[in-house]
Amino acid sequence: MVSADRLLAFAVMSFLLIVVPGPSVLFVIGRALAQGRRAALTSVVGNTVGAYALIVAVAMGVGSLVERSVLLFTLLKLAGAGYLVYLGVKAWQGRGQLAAAAEGSTGASGEGEAAHEGRRTFWEGFLVGVSNPKTIVFFAAVLPQFVDRGQGNVVLQMLLLGLVFNAIALVSDTVWGLGAATARTWFARSPKRLSLVGGVGGLTMIGLGVTVAATGRKD
Repeated sequence: MVSADRLLAFAVMSFLLIVVPGPSVLFVIGRALAQGRRAALTSVVGNTVGAYALIVAVAMGVGSLVERSVLLFTLLKLAGAGYLVYLGVKAWQGRGQLAAAAEGSTGASGEGEAAHEGRRTFWEGFLVGVSNPKTIVFFAAVLPQFVDRGQGNVVLQMLLLGLVFNAIALVSDTVWGLGAATARTWFARSPKRLSLVGGVGGLTMIGLGVTVAATGRKD
């Protein structure tokens, strides 16, 4: 298994990477501003599951293929960037409807619609998490360096290290999401302010998508 020293070193490196806001954090903030606390937390969960899917891919050997292939990396990056822009445009177009949405619905149909929206938000967060260039590079290039191959169970070691990364990311992203959602609550007292913050959330995701698309790699 992974030694305590390696585990601690990986946790520190993971924290340093996570504490700097990247695509996942900015996506959660954009969702919090555009749709509120529930959407932000659902996005965090989706992001976390998506990131762990990357860890599983790396543990199974797929991650190294993506890291070495400029074409695969670029295609995955552009797909994620395009999806972020698409979500940002949708948030921008729907900014005027946020006041009505914030009032919620107490009927049975409202609960069903909320559940549907929650599932969709989860999968949107998952897609952002699994296509995050920042974590793709980190998992493919850095994660294997903390594995002690002499101890065996390489896949299990990677999965364990991935859980450490995800735990730190989950706490960090949740704090960011709750903070942004709290700010949105103040804006929600005024339809005009809420429309403004919804537009900002949309523009944040659009800008994030453009940034991700423009992110190159040093080969």
